[in-house]
Amino acid sequence: MAEAEAVQLKEEGNRHFQLQDYKAATKSYSQALKLTKDKALLATLYRNRAACGLKTAPSPSLAIDINSSDIKALYRRCQALEHLGKLDQAFKDVQRCATLEPRNQNFQETLRRLNTSIQEKLRVQFSTDSRVQKMFEILLDENSEADKLEKAANNLIVLGREEAGAETIFQNNGVGLLLQLVDTKKPELVLAAVRTLSGMCSGHRARATVILHAVRIDRICGLMAMENEEMSLAVCNLLQTIIDSLSGEDKREHRGKEEALFLDSKKDLKQLTSHLLDMLVSKKVSGQGRDQALNLLNKNVPRKDLAIHDNSRTIYVVDNGLRKILKVVGQVPELPSCLPLTDNTRMLASILINKLYDDLRCDPERDHFRKICEEYITGKFDPQDMDKNVIAIQTVSGVLQGPLDLGNQLLGLKGVMEMMVALCGSEREVDQLVAVEALIHASTKLSRATFIITNGVALLKQIYKTTQNEKIKIRTLVGLCKLGSAGGTDYGLRQFAEGATEKLAKQCRKWLCNASIDTRTRRWAVEGLAYLTLDADVKDDFVQDIPALQAMFELAKASTADKTILYSVATTLVNCTNSYDVKEVIPELVQLAKFSKQHVPEEHPKDKKDFIDMRVKRLLKAGVTSTLACMVKADSAILTDQTKELLARVFLALCDNPKDRGTIVAQGGGKALIPLALEGTDVGKVKAAHALAKIAAVSNPDIAFPGERVYEVVRPLVSLLDTQRDGLQNYEALLGLTNLSGRSDKLRQKIFKERALPDIENYMFENHDQLRQAATECMCNMVVNKEVQERFLADGNDRLKLVVLLCGEDDDKVQNAAAGALAMLTAAHKKLCLKMTQVVRAGPGVLQNDNKEDRNPSYCCGAPDLPERSVDLVGYRRELVVWQRDGRFSF
Repeated sequence: MAEAEAVQLKEEGNRHFQLQDYKAATKSYSQALKLTKDKALLATLYRNRAACGLKTAPSPSLAIDINSSDIKALYRRCQALEHLGKLDQAFKDVQRCATLEPRNQNFQETLRRLNTSIQEKLRVQFSTDSRVQKMFEILLDENSEADKLEKAANNLIVLGREEAGAETIFQNNGVGLLLQLVDTKKPELVLAAVRTLSGMCSGHRARATVILHAVRIDRICGLMAMENEEMSLAVCNLLQTIIDSLSGEDKREHRGKEEALFLDSKKDLKQLTSHLLDMLVSKKVSGQGRDQALNLLNKNVPRKDLAIHDNSRTIYVVDNGLRKILKVVGQVPELPSCLPLTDNTRMLASILINKLYDDLRCDPERDHFRKICEEYITGKFDPQDMDKNVIAIQTVSGVLQGPLDLGNQLLGLKGVMEMMVALCGSEREVDQLVAVEALIHASTKLSRATFIITNGVALLKQIYKTTQNEKIKIRTLVGLCKLGSAGGTDYGLRQFAEGATEKLAKQCRKWLCNASIDTRTRRWAVEGLAYLTLDADVKDDFVQDIPALQAMFELAKASTADKTILYSVATTLVNCTNSYDVKEVIPELVQLAKFSKQHVPEEHPKDKKDFIDMRVKRLLKAGVTSTLACMVKADSAILTDQTKELLARVFLALCDNPKDRGTIVAQGGGKALIPLALEGTDVGKVKAAHALAKIAAVSNPDIAFPGERVYEVVRPLVSLLDTQRDGLQNYEALLGLTNLSGRSDKLRQKIFKERALPDIENYMFENHDQLRQAATECMCNMVVNKEVQERFLADGNDRLKLVVLLCGEDDDKVQNAAAGALAMLTAAHKKLCLKMTQVVRAGPGVLQNDNKEDRNPSYCCGAPDLPERSVDLVGYRRELVVWQRDGRFSF
């Protein structure tokens, strides 16, 4: 609350300053200074107040006018000028002070400091000035050689990314010269100018504002609308940089006089949003330009954190741009009126609709959103114009790929489902194509699927048999696939006759293996398999078809820019590994359902564990891990959080057998899991962290997570120690941390900093034997760390006493781990030896063990690639706990 009030007071001070009410501005800035601790905001407030001081303070300026030898006034003005970055003027004032009082050490020190700062500034400025001038001369000279032009353009881009270089370009009419480069309309020069402007705007709100007004929003958007993909991407980056700088998203600490005073940027951001929305429906904009406009809206309009109350940007876009977005979603490439599109345009628009809908805060806002969609779609229905009807159904199909509940509400509109079925029977291929796609997206719910099975399956079959168009044929097949899988994994709810789904899957695999078919069409084959592999017979046949598996893997690797393919491949793999959530079956409820003659879900015989394990083996042998690793590397805009969750589920299923984990590590699975454990949905992060724990528990960390990656593994493992996680996740996380903590003190330090120690201590006294054992073994490795030892040394705690008590446990492994921890603690600190004698008042019997076989127990198979750590303790040698590959430890 205090930070928000400080920002509000700063804005209030800026308004007073613009109205030349400097006294009120000073008051606002001073009040804000008392409320904030943010360094960047403090620096801005001090500079703003200093500027007010120069405008209003008669004591320095007027006093100097009356008496030019007034030392106090001169020095105060010097300090104010230095605050504002006017070093040359500040230097003159302090130089005059030093002349009047040459023995004043404060004046001499200030003089030296300012002189050094000015010399450095001049050195950088003059060296950069000449470079900038020469570059522009070469670039604007029509007779310049091509290699010189390329070199000058690249140097200018690099210079624009440096603060000193960007400021020099800006101060020397650089924006005007860059606009001259844009006017040449030569692609290489325009690209250089755009990238240089992008560097100049980065992290500098004042420059970004000036450049936005100098270049003009319409001109920037015009460049992004060009057919040139590289140009569109560069201009998109420029606009994103400007948006980040104006909205403060760059998160940089501003220095010098930057942000001393500036205009409100909300108006500029609103105008920019308005121009981007206009680009969506303009025929002059290329498909690439439209995609980049959608990307910018996707990234900058919805709130990044739903805890933020203000969703005014989303409300503005809904009111002023939702109809434009719906127009993009409803485009049909086969119609002459279609806007220029790429393969991803409609999908990006669907994603934007989904994000806007999710960003709404209350039911009235969602109702308003729905009414706009309903009015748009119903307004398109026209009995006299079939093209409008096709566009209406295409719009519904696009919304169904966004917010599903909204799409299902639109399906309930009068005539929508009937129109879909009617279009299937049309003679025009475009009508059939749109209708079949719409039916595919509409049959998400079993109730809808049942309606379509009743009314549309015969039509789909007829289209499949009669059409010569491959695009329609494969989409019809996918529609039949989705309807055939409407019963999910329930063996008793098969929609088609016995063997029908296997025939559909066989045709999908045939299309998938046909490399002569275009990628977009083969994508539909993968989507068909994503539905059909819910059937255990289909998934079992699929994993045995190695050519089809390899074709899908190659398609996934080659199509990392296509959201749909990545999601479909991930879904297919989730189905094949049975890594989807399954509701627990309670026998009593099953009996009750049978008694009341209700349907009871049936498990397919091939969904039992033996068959699942066999499918996992075949997938690993076919190289699924390297495919997953490649998919994880896809751009964040392409790899959605839902796809990440699916990939995490597959990884967890693959890691189930300890014998397979070495293969997964060898194919890059360990590295691929780290980003999945750090970003995505909550469920996805937990699944990925659990898979990491399984690998970390039995693998050499130096091989599984080479280099600095191993430190990124610690946080996901620590998150699994939360009491909200299940016991298996807790246990395997402890095993993984035990292995990591045995590698180096740096890793032990990382575990300590992630605040894992209280959780480890908590599990040392769990009722569950295995959890207690794993936690004690982990602590035995952790006590080598000095900061952990400090916790035992601290007064007023019973940690040492609790470890002593664990030495008396019946479990030999817990005894050995606790004794090892105690031995290392007492060897490291004499104070702990004394403390132990005070703790064990009843006698040292709990620490005695007469069984000679237990003096050096060995429970490990001895992994040759895991060297054991050892420590000399009080006259004899005792080995440090190290977790071995088979999950056991030794002393």
